[in-house]
Amino acid sequence: MKIYDITRDLSEDAVLYPGDVRPRFREIDNGQYRVTEMTLGSHSGTHIDAPSHYIKGGQTVDRIPPGVLAGPAQVLDCSDAGEAIGPDHLAGRLDGARTLLLRTTFSERQQFDPGYPALSVEAAGLIADAGVTCLGTDAPSIEAFHGDGAIHRRLLGSGMVILELLDLSAVPEGNYFMVALPMRLKGADGSPVRAILWGQEE
Repeated sequence: MKIYDITRDLSEDAVLYPGDVRPRFREIDNGQYRVTEMTLGSHSGTHIDAPSHYIKGGQTVDRIPPGVLAGPAQVLDCSDAGEAIGPDHLAGRLDGARTLLLRTTFSERQQFDPGYPALSVEAAGLIADAGVTCLGTDAPSIEAFHGDGAIHRRLLGSGMVILELLDLSAVPEGNYFMVALPMRLKGADGSPVRAILWGQEE
């Protein structure tokens, strides 16, 4: 069995979306043991967007059923998409997909770039209409940097959850099993996750 850890390191130099909280870590030595004081945002590093991130009264991260984030997953290679993942990148590739992970060129990046690949409005509609319940991307956001939130609202408003800043650099297109569980943060709009894929070796 081949296992892929598709989580980025969560560190002080992690890719940071402008306006998000910069992760900070301070080790405290209590003599016999050490603990680490951490400053994190709910969308630091590889993370989940709960519906409440954009939808007033939407589901919070502690209310997402674990089954939404554990099960079959399909990885699509969209590395030829440039800045926009359109319907042509998805046509004929969504049948039966429950969890869909979009691999772009951003998995190779270690610095924020506002030109990261993002979904078009039309592509977001196709995914929502296909019944996908979990959508992931290796980019900092599923929506373009200068977007108005419409794509997040379309996806999260359908009950979908979103994973962002995955590391899919070593993962070939194909079908896998995934676990990507957040911390159980009561009432939170998101959380860092540890995301793992695995599949049978050929």
